[in-house]
Amino acid sequence: MMNCIVVDDEAHAIELLTLHIEQTPFLKLVGTATNPAEALQLLNSTEVDLIFLDIQMPGMSGIELLKVLNDRYKVILTTAFREYALDGFDHHVVDYLLKPIFFPRFLMAVQRAQETTSAPKTETEDFILVKTEYKGKLLKIKINDIIYIEGKGKYVCFHTKDGEQIMALLNIGGLEEKLPTDRFKRIHKSFIIAVPFIIMIQGNTVQLEFTKNQIPIGQTYRDTFMAQMMDKVLTNKGREEPGPIDPIR
Repeated sequence: MMNCIVVDDEAHAIELLTLHIEQTPFLKLVGTATNPAEALQLLNSTEVDLIFLDIQMPGMSGIELLKVLNDRYKVILTTAFREYALDGFDHHVVDYLLKPIFFPRFLMAVQRAQETTSAPKTETEDFILVKTEYKGKLLKIKINDIIYIEGKGKYVCFHTKDGEQIMALLNIGGLEEKLPTDRFKRIHKSFIIAVPFIIMIQGNTVQLEFTKNQIPIGQTYRDTFMAQMMDKVLTNKGREEPGPIDPIR
């Protein structure tokens, strides 16, 4: 269970986030604040794991409060303006949510916060065994050889750096949960990519090494994926929308 607070100067925004939190089994709302001063009082008197923090507030902004907190809490930014959210990644926020905040996108952000709380999955196993389309046959695939994984109904196709395409009787959602989260990211309902092989992110596609295929970024996954990539981006501080990212290593 993660204790959380909501900091926002708009009552309707607090009400919506409260509703979302109440629908999420692993979250517990322990307080709300309408300005950073109230938030600091809450933090001094209550055990808090996660803060939903509005950026634009009168007096002290959410970004200014982030500087005071100095990375002591997990923070999800909430804002109506995408360009302001970029400032938050200088302070290692978990994610940002664009208003109006819909529950599916909210759930993706808090699941990411929960993952960073749990012990990360590590690559203790350097290979996996999968059931192929041939009955009774298990095939070994080296983790470091996988470029991307494509969902195809009841099957998934593993694309490797050697040019192999291996069909396995697996559900892409269940497979995602078993892969090392530091190496693999789901960017589309039908695609999981290996981050070390990224060459370029441009528009709504990703280019990977060892393949000419352009991998699409699904709208549902875009904000979370780009937030995860922000730590890799080298740029001057400012509020310009980032262009193509090339390369990410």
